[in-house]
Amino acid sequence: MKSYLVTALLSLAAASTLVQAGPVGDAFEQLRVFRQSEPERRLIQYDEHSPAKWMQQTDIDNLFRAGIKFMDITDHQDLGTYSAFNSAWQPVIPTKVGYQDEVKPIIGNLTTTNMENNLRQFTNFRTRYYKSSYGAKSCRWLIQQVKDIIDKAPVDADHVSVKEFPHAWDQFSIVAKFEGSDASLKKELVIVSAHQDSINLWLPYWGRSPGADDDGSGTVTILEAFRSLVHNGFKPERTVEFHWYSGEEAGLLGSQDVADQYVKDGRRVVAMIQNDMTGYTAGSKEEVIGIVTDHVDEKLTDFLKTLVDTYADIPYVLTKCGYACSDHASWRKAGFPSAFTIESAFDDSNHYIHTADDTADKLSFDHMLEFAKVASGFAVELSHKR
Repeated sequence: MKSYLVTALLSLAAASTLVQAGPVGDAFEQLRVFRQSEPERRLIQYDEHSPAKWMQQTDIDNLFRAGIKFMDITDHQDLGTYSAFNSAWQPVIPTKVGYQDEVKPIIGNLTTTNMENNLRQFTNFRTRYYKSSYGAKSCRWLIQQVKDIIDKAPVDADHVSVKEFPHAWDQFSIVAKFEGSDASLKKELVIVSAHQDSINLWLPYWGRSPGADDDGSGTVTILEAFRSLVHNGFKPERTVEFHWYSGEEAGLLGSQDVADQYVKDGRRVVAMIQNDMTGYTAGSKEEVIGIVTDHVDEKLTDFLKTLVDTYADIPYVLTKCGYACSDHASWRKAGFPSAFTIESAFDDSNHYIHTADDTADKLSFDHMLEFAKVASGFAVELSHKR
């Protein structure tokens, strides 16, 4: 029935001259192009203790709708087999904060106004699905915001840059970099990240998917942290990168591409933090920062608790989200220390995600500000070697 309906819709779209332009025409075009271009099977892993399975796209869609998290490892079947843990170099994670005087002015410059303005524009795209034309447009809009921050910096920003990280699809990931100032430490990396794509649960290719919380909130949260770091002339000893990943909703595709390349290039990642969904406050429940404790690095997560205690004005709650629930999983699989913050305990998180109702009016920008504080503290504290 589904195949017949899709075929009928495609035929109608091809025959009609009335849907050549506008939202309806765009929707049919997305369906025509991307359904035909899908490979027949993908290698899917949804449990780290079980072998991956080759699955057709319809079965993958059903996994997603059932709430089962997964990694699409088709293009990165060796990720983890040459893990960074096999390296003689091992990062040392601090146990205490030590750079409050550097962090405080950066936190003081953060503003909800920027996050709100950016999120309103970011959610204007019909969807940010990674294979859609809208997704390609949204990443170009996002990288321009990063470029504008660098270009308009009130202080010297020659050590700050941004570039596209291309993929096999049109929506690229974005990597912004503060070049390390210490000759012996600049090859070591600290990563602050979010994912930029969105998805509609039932109509992935063209359904309305504003993705305000998932993960527009994380995207603008770290964008604001990045802006304040640039504004305050942040010059880290280690290199600090901000990443906005493509293709998270399709099985962590973008972050796997990046992590795999970094392993092959011999990059030394000291710590990585993912910000996925930072804006929903679960109504009358206590406002908290969720710290994920499964499938993460234990020492880095312990330090993350200290960062929340030091730099946020709300407490943390420990929570679990399962296998492959966001892009930190790609870095953990690659062998690098990774951590993950989310808006609440996982069971209290936003139930509007992956629908047309994931909109900005349901979010708290004051809540997002707390995550921007923690992201700023993470970048500064871990950019120094103790």
